[in-house]
Amino acid sequence: MTEPTSPDPVLASLLAAVERVPDDLPLRLHLARKLIGAGRELEAVVHCAVALQHNPEDAAARALMVAVLGEHAPSTASLEPAVPARAEARDHPADSPASEDAARDPAEFWRQAEGQFDGLVPPMFVDEAASSEVAAWDVERPSITLADVGGLEHVKARLEAAFLAPLRNPELQKLYGKSLRGGLLLYGPPGCGKTFLARAVAGELGAKFIPVGIADILDMYVGNSEGNLHEIFQLARQSAPCVLFLDELDALGQKRSLTRNSALRTTVNQLLTELDGAVDSNDGVFVLGATNQPWDIDPALRRPGRLDRTLLVLPPDDEARKAIFANNLKSRPIGGVDLARCAAAADGFSGADIAHVCESAAELALLDSVRTGHARLITQTDLDTALSQITPSITPWLQSARTVVQYGTDDGTFKDLRNYLKKRRLV
Repeated sequence: MTEPTSPDPVLASLLAAVERVPDDLPLRLHLARKLIGAGRELEAVVHCAVALQHNPEDAAARALMVAVLGEHAPSTASLEPAVPARAEARDHPADSPASEDAARDPAEFWRQAEGQFDGLVPPMFVDEAASSEVAAWDVERPSITLADVGGLEHVKARLEAAFLAPLRNPELQKLYGKSLRGGLLLYGPPGCGKTFLARAVAGELGAKFIPVGIADILDMYVGNSEGNLHEIFQLARQSAPCVLFLDELDALGQKRSLTRNSALRTTVNQLLTELDGAVDSNDGVFVLGATNQPWDIDPALRRPGRLDRTLLVLPPDDEARKAIFANNLKSRPIGGVDLARCAAAADGFSGADIAHVCESAAELALLDSVRTGHARLITQTDLDTALSQITPSITPWLQSARTVVQYGTDDGTFKDLRNYLKKRRLV
């Protein structure tokens, strides 16, 4: 095989075109034909191999591969574009070489290419590590702890009593017969950090963390949802100590008395069974549920031994708001910002609302920099403007909560919520 003595401008243009559109197989095969004609068979093999990698049944690519490997002499017909299947069947009898080439297993061409051009054409194979079974749910090891959660001291104290203290003091845990299992329901307005808090609990415990959403469980086929739930709990038991976080629990554990869908009712029943640990032990599995609508959850889920502790996660207090402002502004250019003033103005805002305020203030500074042509810092004026334009997103939730507290059945579950609404003079 001989290399061309001088650059061919047509080949150079085709090579550049293939680099720009690597998935255009007809263009790649046309380049391969030109390379064969120019005596550059080695490069033609590479392009034929790429084409076969995309479509192993491509008759034109296979014919070119056979031709360049020397099994059949390259003929004019083999270097022309592939003809329609009917014309090919008509022009080539069943016992002709072209028919045999078309019926050949593509793997044979790869073996021939590897033997004649060792190291040039990589073999097609599947890595064993990549083909091994992958878990359907992620098992994480959070690096954050409760120290990263600003404020919410009453929430931290409750979590300490429920989970953290027994795990840190195994001898006292055994002495008092405290089980290393449990369930806690986090509820409150959206955007107030329930998911972040659950991750912090796992990080504080040094435990693994499995976040589960409604889409991870519910399935269109009858029985699959229950199977998904069982697999998730089995994974948590195998990963113990582990925090299993069930998000949007009101959608998964809806009151069965209000559910007409029999499939969803059986899913709730399966969840109750898994929480009981009647068949498999739940020791070392800490179940945290989160919801914005705790009054829609089936009461059986909150009985002792299941999600028996309910914890209200309120909008951030003053210290927490300062911490959230500081965290969202630390990577941005700021100047003359008063965090205490921002925190006071954001009373009643959720953590997500505060993040939105910081994003809006950054947009104001960016747009002003574009207009003036000079980049400037984010100032207190930008934050004040953003605060005046954004209203708390938790207001609709507070209205719903007030209705439940005032007119719903009060069994003491929402005592903390009632006190909070009274403090804000909403009841």
